[in-house]
Amino acid sequence: MEIGVCLPYMERDTTRALLLEWFRRLEAGPFSSLSCGERITGGSQEMRALLAGAAAVTERIRIMPSLYVLPMHSAVWAAKEIATLDLLSEGRVTVCVGVGGREDDYRAVGASFTRRHARMDEQVAEMRRVWAGEPPFEGADEVGPRPIQPGGPPILAGAMGPKAIRRAAAWAQGIYAWSGNGQAPEIKRIFDLAEAGWSRAGRGEAPRRTAGFWYSLAPSGGEKLRRYVYDYLKILGEKRARVAAKAMDRCTPDAVRASVDALEELGCEEVILVPATNELAEIDGALEVLAARS
Repeated sequence: MEIGVCLPYMERDTTRALLLEWFRRLEAGPFSSLSCGERITGGSQEMRALLAGAAAVTERIRIMPSLYVLPMHSAVWAAKEIATLDLLSEGRVTVCVGVGGREDDYRAVGASFTRRHARMDEQVAEMRRVWAGEPPFEGADEVGPRPIQPGGPPILAGAMGPKAIRRAAAWAQGIYAWSGNGQAPEIKRIFDLAEAGWSRAGRGEAPRRTAGFWYSLAPSGGEKLRRYVYDYLKILGEKRARVAAKAMDRCTPDAVRASVDALEELGCEEVILVPATNELAEIDGALEVLAARS
């Protein structure tokens, strides 16, 4: 099973020098991919710019937007951005798309929050047409560049509910399942839904299984992890955020390794570790976990 790491895109005090060191260390390690999520409001860095920087200074590691909140964007523009990232990385992109859950982000960029699931279905089809060289309208030139990967980068669906997964089965190569605290039963439920959805859709191949969870292996990691999760979820309400944050305990090498091992037993093909801080100790801790598994 492969192990990827998410960049610390949420941290306000992140600097150019620190990001370059994250890129260097992730590239040098045994990690399969580096990823970055998308947020608009708050102090996060912009996903596409961050991943373009990572793609430019790395040679091996895969580049993974996770997730690209597609209904906030023009499908044609997204197709052009992703194809350019694939060109810059020489074909190392896997893109995870989803609808997100933050209406404030949609509102901030002037995007509609309604029909977002249906719009995403349509957008994925439109992106693939763009990547195939079809013009966006009759008489127009094609929208370049063409992706390095034939047909465009693999697309994973960041979906959790039965309806969303059934829709994704029509167009995704796989699923990106999420459990904030790295709980195997939560991931298994999503994987089982994906298997059923792919089968119902008559797909000849099984969905690629990717999963992610939050962790912190920095000094005082438990406190930092709970603070991070509270800040991330407080938009959903004070009480809900505090309850979720209190439950977070993937803050020791043993706890992180237990989740990774359990997800491997489920048939997960790649786990994305999502750090709660931008401290380089998060990478060192992840390396310790991988070393203990080898």
